[in-house]
Amino acid sequence: MAVVALDLGGTKLAAALCDAEGAIIDRQTVALAGRKGEQVGELISTEVEEMLNRATDPVQAIGICIPGIYRSQAGTVWVPNIDGWSDYPLLQRLTAQVAERGIAVRIDSDRACYIMGEIRMGAARGCRNAIFLAVGTGIGAGIIADGRILRGHRDIAGAIGWLGLDRPFRPGYTRYGCFEYAASGDGLVRYCRDLLQESHQSSTLRSWEAQKITAPEIFAAAQQGDSLAKQVLQNAVELWGMAVANLVSVFNPEKIVFGGGVFGPAVVLLDDIYREAKKWAQPIAINQVELVASALGGDAGLLGAAALALTET
Repeated sequence: MAVVALDLGGTKLAAALCDAEGAIIDRQTVALAGRKGEQVGELISTEVEEMLNRATDPVQAIGICIPGIYRSQAGTVWVPNIDGWSDYPLLQRLTAQVAERGIAVRIDSDRACYIMGEIRMGAARGCRNAIFLAVGTGIGAGIIADGRILRGHRDIAGAIGWLGLDRPFRPGYTRYGCFEYAASGDGLVRYCRDLLQESHQSSTLRSWEAQKITAPEIFAAAQQGDSLAKQVLQNAVELWGMAVANLVSVFNPEKIVFGGGVFGPAVVLLDDIYREAKKWAQPIAINQVELVASALGGDAGLLGAAALALTET
């Protein structure tokens, strides 16, 4: 048995043929290259067909990880970074493509796929209560409670970028949410720019044009001892710790898995995040949880999509 896995991002689409254990047999990645609306749907169909043609074993299911909301009742998706995908009928398109071949189609949000992949073949293997905290351009959480994915009333559960972790309310929170505004990859940059404008402290980051500063440069500057960069990361550690405390107190997970583009370099801060979380969290629950880095790295979405297909077949 085999499955096809697809990981749709804001700029590219990864597709893979996977075996019955979820291991990748064959893969390829294509750029979206400005495609929008139906053009993206056509690209997905093309990649599905390509993987089906490469398969030597029967393909039982297709799993698709999308960077937004999958509306399970309607079979449509909302992907804010792709024009024309506010309510795109992805399930209908792909089901029509493969129904006569008896292949099931499964779709879910990236955050749900991330934790499914970590549960099946990654850092949360064997857990029945675990959370994937994805920190990249935005922030989201894939949550498994008592062995089941939490999707919520309208499939929006896990949108933790909107956690309220500060006051008073700032207008910027309307678009991003309080947590994401300052502690996502883009949030680190926003906070850094604010400090550069408000503070006169010296920093190597002042030599950069404000609009060209990136999160990796902030991490690099902090490692070199830059005090302003350290202040940016300390603020993020406090927010990440508060968020962990809230998640631990509400869900009582065995593990919280950190992944996404920021956790890369931020993995070295996990001990600091845990110490901050201990200040705020339910004291018994925080002593039972383990904070770990993703074992799947950049393949979390693709392997999560494979896990999605395998879980449902």
